[in-house]
Amino acid sequence: MQSNLTSRRSFFKSSAAAVAGTALVPYTFTADAEENSKPRSANDRFRIGAIGMRYQGTVITDKAREYGDVVAICDIDRHVREQARSSFGSTPAIYEDYRALLDRKDVDVVTIGTPDHWHTKMLIDACRAGKDVYIEKPLTLTIDEGKQLGKVVRETNRVVQVGSWHRSDDRFRLAVEMVRQGRLGQLKRIEVVLGKNKSGGPFPTRTVPGHLNWDLWQGQTPAVPYIEERCHYTFRWWYEYSGGQLTDWGAHHMDIAQWAAGMEGSGPVRIEGRAKFPDVPDGYNVAIDFEAKYVFPGGVEMVVLDHGRNGILFEGTEGRIFVNRGTLEGSPVEALADAPLPREQYKLYAHDNLARPPREGKLDAIVNHMGNFFDCVKSRQQPISDVYSQHRSVSTCHLGNISMRLGRPLQWDPEKERFVGDDEANGHLAREQRAPYTV
Repeated sequence: MQSNLTSRRSFFKSSAAAVAGTALVPYTFTADAEENSKPRSANDRFRIGAIGMRYQGTVITDKAREYGDVVAICDIDRHVREQARSSFGSTPAIYEDYRALLDRKDVDVVTIGTPDHWHTKMLIDACRAGKDVYIEKPLTLTIDEGKQLGKVVRETNRVVQVGSWHRSDDRFRLAVEMVRQGRLGQLKRIEVVLGKNKSGGPFPTRTVPGHLNWDLWQGQTPAVPYIEERCHYTFRWWYEYSGGQLTDWGAHHMDIAQWAAGMEGSGPVRIEGRAKFPDVPDGYNVAIDFEAKYVFPGGVEMVVLDHGRNGILFEGTEGRIFVNRGTLEGSPVEALADAPLPREQYKLYAHDNLARPPREGKLDAIVNHMGNFFDCVKSRQQPISDVYSQHRSVSTCHLGNISMRLGRPLQWDPEKERFVGDDEANGHLAREQRAPYTV
């Protein structure tokens, strides 16, 4: 793996001059941030700018237009952005450079559905341009990026919702509430199953399609020749752009696990990751087989696996429950029919766009994560999946990947957000970034 990294750095140095003509140039935003912070009427229609329109980017934009009008669309793939414009009424303006979209004074809110390695820079730029943002998970590519994001969001007073929508689903919320209200006794262990990473390769180097700005797609990551499988959906199987299942599904399930354990503002103190890695030139490089074990302050253990039944198993001294997108089960759940949780104990988060707690033991999962975002844009309150808690949960995902890649256990200080006495591990809190796309 180290030889691959070295060759990529060498390629970047040799190709810097070649890409200079297509690189981003310095840019000054002129959008009025103060104007976009004024309270809004409940009847106002928001003006939406959408960045990243393939797969999930189009899904979240479609959900957002229930609350506003899509006036601008951006994607580095001309085919994708033109198709997206036709899907949203043929009226939005289209852009290749997201900064031109952010500079529009008629854009109030922005959705970001790009690959992971672009999330932090785009979110920072959007906040500084005075936009409120709905951004897809996982929030960051590195732990240090999350620290930066927290500072910028706080300084700019923007509303940012992260697309970890399990927090808005009744099944997951009820599971968390049951754990936190002691219906399982003392929480002892959490088992999280995410699923396998994809393997494949070697893949051929190809000529960059004329409709794709490959240099801009790569952004801060090392410049490499174009391989089709690096781009679009399959980007998540390359560590340069993502973190595999540990950050993809992990940003959902591990977030819920950490929320239930009361660790949404903290993190583990010990991490032990194990994995096998592929050795395929120009092939996917995420772990083929993996597991990660975490210990949180207070002794709660969490085991994350790539095999088994996808979901989260909570185990306590008085019972256990299992939850995933279609199921909430276990004897403590069945006991709710005779001893429901009192309504006043639902203190995790309350807003109009969430389903009410189950009545008479029935569970009716209603998800309106986007609605919560727009409610908060109007009220200026923190949304249910705020930047600060999501930084903490995706940091736990990153910690597992770091331990797996180093091949040894690690000690973590969740207050200082640094590894304890381990300079090598602390070197993985950030990644080398390619100019001019640095965060």
